[in-house]
Amino acid sequence: MKLAAWVADKGIMIIGLRIDVDTYRGTRDGVPNLRRLLGKRNILATFFFSVGPDNMGRHVLRLIRPVFFWKMLRSRSAGLYGWDIIFKGTFGPGPNIGKRLGHVIRKAAEDGHEIGLHAWDHYKWQAAIAKMSAPEMYAAIKQGFDQLGEIIGRAPTCSAVPGWKCNDMVLEQKALFPFVYNSDCRGETIFTPIVNGKGLKQPQIPVTLPTYDEVIGHNGITGSNYNEHILSLLDKDRPNILTIHAEVEGIVCHQMFESFVTMAQSSGVSFAPLGAILESSAQIGSAAVIQREIPGREGWVACQAAAQITRERN
Repeated sequence: MKLAAWVADKGIMIIGLRIDVDTYRGTRDGVPNLRRLLGKRNILATFFFSVGPDNMGRHVLRLIRPVFFWKMLRSRSAGLYGWDIIFKGTFGPGPNIGKRLGHVIRKAAEDGHEIGLHAWDHYKWQAAIAKMSAPEMYAAIKQGFDQLGEIIGRAPTCSAVPGWKCNDMVLEQKALFPFVYNSDCRGETIFTPIVNGKGLKQPQIPVTLPTYDEVIGHNGITGSNYNEHILSLLDKDRPNILTIHAEVEGIVCHQMFESFVTMAQSSGVSFAPLGAILESSAQIGSAAVIQREIPGREGWVACQAAAQITRERN
């Protein structure tokens, strides 16, 4: 039974579960933890893997920016991510995640999870996207696409840029790859992006719910009420797409996430990979992708603009 019919039959709410894996540590430690939890609960999710060098420690230079420094303090990033992540690649090239931990990525694929590309070099994409040329973007995507395909034995069918750093040029370059869909922005509904007045074929599945680091420490949200807060944001009239991180919910906040899954399932909420959410969508609108700032996150992120023409899916 297709997801759409199953949802209608059961009358349940679905969370599209997206797992971003940014780092070497997240792959090595967080992914196995999440695999075990999801396996016990009969949940399939979408894993987006970074497969090239782990240079995330170079973000430490952003501490000179007040907004980023405050975010580090508010989310207690040193304890959350670990010092090995915070300084990874700071003083030299970081380890190649795919080459050293390809077996971990393959295990997630063998479990039946949907596997997509996050990045070749997660840090470089976030830091340099505004200055990259179209050929540089294509090369960065292709490096990750080829390495991930070699690891799992087939071409990845979906992708999600790091930090929701996406623009029209990125969308055009992604259209050159056989992605069934992308998840590069924040928004409300599944849509096809409009670039230069024309709609691209690859749908976008935007993230609709905030991430842990965006809300923790704001408006009275703490580790003790975070799960209730996220559940309160679920909306039966739109897709509910949640991003968790292998470095956070897979390691330091793993017990909290396990409690979240228990609470959600006890409330009649189910989980599904993003591809299944797309398959169940009867209508897909069209919209531009624009840059905005959102609460709790430093700098701009790609966001769905006001939806335009809505079409029935074939």
